[in-house]
Amino acid sequence: MSALRVVPAWRHGQERLYVCLADGGSVAWYDRDASRVNLLSEDREEDVLRVLAPFLTGDVTVGPPPVPTRAELARLALHPDDDLAPNRPGEALHIALERERPAGRGLRADPRRRALAAEQAVGTVLDGFEGAGWRVLHSLPLPGGARIHHLLIGPGGLFCVGTLAVRRQRVRISDPMVTVGRAGPVPVLRTLRSDAGRASFALAAEVRPVLVLAGSGTAGPAPAPARDVRVLGEADLPALARPGGVLKPADVESLHALARDRRTWLRV
Repeated sequence: MSALRVVPAWRHGQERLYVCLADGGSVAWYDRDASRVNLLSEDREEDVLRVLAPFLTGDVTVGPPPVPTRAELARLALHPDDDLAPNRPGEALHIALERERPAGRGLRADPRRRALAAEQAVGTVLDGFEGAGWRVLHSLPLPGGARIHHLLIGPGGLFCVGTLAVRRQRVRISDPMVTVGRAGPVPVLRTLRSDAGRASFALAAEVRPVLVLAGSGTAGPAPAPARDVRVLGEADLPALARPGGVLKPADVESLHALARDRRTWLRV
């Protein structure tokens, strides 16, 4: 009987341990996150478990691979160039700043670096929600050069999350204008509503706009509350993940599969 060997690999950000024959053919794989050994050849179960024994932890389910869901099939069929899921927080800013790195530096700091740091900070918090059944996509490009900073999909619904770097400066809101420090007022809320509306059209589902003031603890009371836009500070972000009962897990995965496809956003 051919000897089996264990080959570690990463797939879609998760570690898997493949059990392979001498010629490289797979007979099983161990998914650590799911605590499951997936057998491609059931008559090799005893041999597979023996070679995986040093790697198995806790209770492990053993059986044939699960039948892929519609969302998983859609993801597998998605061309890598059209998959937006690998985008980092602030992906578009990353690319723009990298391209302009050879240029001479001005005396004043590029405000895009502050914007990038803000999106990274907010994105890190949102990524932490995935263990509670939420999915997050970052820097989704829209026609016309606009983009959605973060799209949060989970049990509590869908949220278009915009990030504004405030650096502990005073923030004044007079819907739809937002003024940070001594800078001039900017129609941030109007833009955020537009992005959320375009996302609702693309996904055929309600997407609610949220503005996060990055660099502030909590948003605090606004002098003029923003109509239909939720305004949060960084410390308020966990409140987004608490509600549930809006979307079932299958709906979350289906909407995530649709939203990660670049082609979904081409006509909004």
